[in-house]
Amino acid sequence: MLSITAEMDRINRHMMANGYKLTTQREIILRVLLENEKDHLSAEGVFMLVKQKYSDIGLATVYRTLELLADLNIVEKMNFGDGVARYDLRGDEHEHMHHHLICEECGSLQEIKEDWLFELEQRLEREYGFKVTDHRLDFTGTYKDCSKGECKREGKAVS
Repeated sequence: MLSITAEMDRINRHMMANGYKLTTQREIILRVLLENEKDHLSAEGVFMLVKQKYSDIGLATVYRTLELLADLNIVEKMNFGDGVARYDLRGDEHEHMHHHLICEECGSLQEIKEDWLFELEQRLEREYGFKVTDHRLDFTGTYKDCSKGECKREGKAVS
């Protein structure tokens, strides 16, 4: 895992290469995302954390920035079945977006960083002439030992 400073530098270079500046507002929003990477924050969640550091940033600025970051593939806009758009940072360490385990009982969310679909991608290209450029896979289900409200999972619950 890269440091926040190194990630900010990487993202800044990516934004500049696409004709965008890393403004103060964008930097603050990105720092909140980086500092809370495992939390899969909603726009409102990002806004609440941003307001603690920089009270002049409005909710509309947070929404616009998150949409820009999604358009630039810096974050992935996702929905885990609860109707709330959440934002997950995309890293350079993997070619594709990581996968998630989502518990239907307790709401815990666990990330899987390994790319389990590499062989399937090769087969799709070989058999169908289809080159996969990206994928995302979410598994929903229930942990064997999970009982509502008593789950002791390490993954973060989506709230």
